[in-house]
Order: sequence, then C-alpha cells, then structure tokens
Amino acid sequence: MRFLFKPGWIAFVLVVIAFVVACYTLLAPWQFRRNAEQAEQNRQIAASFANPPRPLEELVPAGSAPGPAVEWRQAVVRGQYLPADEAVVRLRTVLGRPAFEVLTAFRTDDGRIVAVDRGYVRPGEDRHVSVFAPAPTGTTALTGRIRLDESDPDHRASLESGGHRQLYAADSQLLAQAIGAPVAAGYLQLIDGQPGGLGVLPLPDSDSGPFLSYAWQWLSFGAMAIFGLVYFIRLELLQRREPEDDEDLGSDDPDGPAGERVGGDNVGEPAKVSLRDALRGSAPAPAAARVPARAVDTPAEPDRDRLIDRYGKARF
Repeated sequence: MRFLFKPGWIAFVLVVIAFVVACYTLLAPWQFRRNAEQAEQNRQIAASFANPPRPLEELVPAGSAPGPAVEWRQAVVRGQYLPADEAVVRLRTVLGRPAFEVLTAFRTDDGRIVAVDRGYVRPGEDRHVSVFAPAPTGTTALTGRIRLDESDPDHRASLESGGHRQLYAADSQLLAQAIGAPVAAGYLQLIDGQPGGLGVLPLPDSDSGPFLSYAWQWLSFGAMAIFGLVYFIRLELLQRREPEDDEDLGSDDPDGPAGERVGGDNVGEPAKVSLRDALRGSAPAPAAARVPARAVDTPAEPDRDRLIDRYGKARF
C-alpha cells in the first residue's frame, strides 16, 4: 500500500476524510438542530392558540427577559404608546415583498417600557418609508405575541433616513439606543384588530421544512464517501497486483512443476494452460489435438536425396 503515501493519494484521502467529518459533525447535526427548532416553534404557535392571553407580568416578570418557552404566547399589556419613541426596521420581507416594520415604545401601567411591533408598511415609490398612521394617544390595552429579540450579524447602528429612525433588526435594545431610554428585553408583535396596528405580520409557515430530509442526505453522502474511498483503494491494489500474477502464471518455462513438458508433442500428454492464455481466450489446444503437420519436403544434405518422415523412417 505504498501508493497511499504518494502526494496525490494523500490529498485525495484527506479530502474524503474532511468531507466525511463535515457531514457527521457539522452539516447533518445542523440540519437536525434546525428541524428541532422548527418543530418547537410549531408547538409553541399551536400552544398560543390553545392558551388564552395572559397578562405580560405573569408570563415575563419585570426585570427578566422572555425565554423560548413563552415565545409566541399571547400577552396583554395596559398603558400608553410613546409615539415620539419610535423606529422602523428596514430590509424586511413580508409575503414576498419588501416592507418596513414599525417598533413603537409602550409604557405599561407598572412603569416599564416595552417595544411593540405594530406591523408592517410598504415602501413608497422612492423606496423610502411611506406615510403610515401614528400610534394612538391615551391609555389603551394591547394584545400581542411575545417575541425574542433578533440580532444583526453585522452589528450595525441605527440611522436617520426619511425622517425616521431606522434599525437593522427587531431588537428592543437597538430601539433603546435609538430613543435613549431603557426598554425591556423582547418585544410584543400585535395580533389583528389592536389599537395602533398596521399591516398584520403573518405567522411563520407551520410546515416542518426539508431539514430532516437534508440531514439524512448528508449522512448518506458521508457513508457513500467512505464506501467510495474503500472501493478505490481496493481497485488500486488489484490493478497493481495483476501484472505480478500474470508474470508468475504465464511463465514461458516449457517444463511444468513436475518436470513434465508443457504442451509437448507427445500424444495424450496433458497440456499446461497458463492463466494469461485462458483469460485472453488463446489457450493452446490439448496435446491430443495437436498433431504435427507432415514434414515439408526440404532438400537434405547435398550428397543425400532421402527425406526423413515424422516417424523416423527413411524415405527415398
């Protein structure tokens, strides 16, 4: 197996091993994890319809952040909007079209400020935020779904554009930085028919998605890579062994292992057939079938006219 230590084979083996490790430690586990997250999200959304709305302070006590167990649960808050403390979330897609989401601060009766996602608005012809209805003033009660804060992978700061504060993620802490006031972690996403609501954000698709099938595909690809590596190594070994076997089995030595002449002219003597001749379809005919042809008349010595036939008898 010295060929395995050649640079080309080393690179090939390393690539296959790296691919297999990636399939079993990164790609397939990631798909299994996404499938589990999707299943948990579907369970929570289903539970939000089965359980009636509860006061926010019961589901998320003051001073604490909402956990995954209460996400999508419907919560009720009472207080008043703070229309001046508002921002829009840019680069959103709702129902397959560009949109902005509107985050407005809301002061509850217990004194904390929560972010309320009032819904979405479509951009205008100039791709800027179009005019939308302001939040109502005065004390009001809202019902919304508890959501966890999003995160911006690029950690971009808020900006001012088109007369609105603009954020790159629906994040209560980004809103707090933009308005310069503390905001409780998480936010409420309004359901249909609530005061100050805009376009109602649709719920995520309840389909489990292709994550589970993708996970099994990566596992299958890893197994196929291992099988392919073993197959090519075995094929290489067979190809390197074949010339040596042919040389041994197809020797030109006329004598067999017991000193018998291979394929001689003796009638009835078994002929030795090499593996090479058998594989090539050119095995010699049995000795019994190989009858020497009659001797060709050739001139003998100058002083003799006779010929010797194949039986050793003189012929004149």
